[in-house]
Amino acid sequence: MPDGDIDGRLPTTIDTTVAHEARVYDYWLGGIDNYPADRTLGDEIAAHIPGIRSMARANRVFLGRTVRYAITELGITQFLDIGTGLPTARNTHQVAQEIDPAARIVYVDKDPLVLAHARALMRGTPEGRTAFIHADLRDPASILRDPRCTETLDPDRPIALMLISVLMYFHDADGLHEIVARLLDGLPPGSSLAISHFTGDFNNSGAAQAAEAADRAGLTLVPRNRSQVEKLFAGTDLVPPGVATLEDWHPALGENLPHETDPHVGPAWAWAGMGRKP
Repeated sequence: MPDGDIDGRLPTTIDTTVAHEARVYDYWLGGIDNYPADRTLGDEIAAHIPGIRSMARANRVFLGRTVRYAITELGITQFLDIGTGLPTARNTHQVAQEIDPAARIVYVDKDPLVLAHARALMRGTPEGRTAFIHADLRDPASILRDPRCTETLDPDRPIALMLISVLMYFHDADGLHEIVARLLDGLPPGSSLAISHFTGDFNNSGAAQAAEAADRAGLTLVPRNRSQVEKLFAGTDLVPPGVATLEDWHPALGENLPHETDPHVGPAWAWAGMGRKP
């Protein structure tokens, strides 16, 4: 399909002297779109969470599972992926359009570097559609009313909302629950919500030290326990098995990652799940 328009409402200047969430994540995944500040913070967090690189890969695999589940089990072929991050292997549209070439995907991210790579995110199948919106999760109305969203996704059919490893960058006081609720309110019945979220339930001190390292670098990193993550699904019915570890959420959907390659990793320090809007 032809590349979509890219909008520039948010600042497009890339400050490489400070760490950024998407670039730190890219570093853990073995990407090349990161800078010394990102690698410094990535290494500092890894000192407190020794298996963070395997955990980041496990989170990427979870994304793929949620896409497969949405299509094969729920019949949803439209995706709104917010907090997209930098393009890497097995992006949402690649997984979705392998199963259904006509699948439609809208990516949303506020990072100027993701904006710079947005063309790569929009190379979908001729039958499907993909678009990118340069926007901030803090303003859900601007996302839902953006022409790239309304023209790409059919508002009369269910949409899979993807909030993968993004809500941990918000405090409750930032209006987190209201943001998620407003997004869900803007989606039709039968839509789904997928979330993965950093937790300290498996090592509270390590998670707290990682959050402190992020804070020193000017980033927010909020670990939440299982009950707190479950509350983020308010307004939906959780699909089995409910909120689970990344590894335990529908592993039969494929692309498991062998943890035996990393002796530090037990369960990934994250809770994950999917809810369905009635």
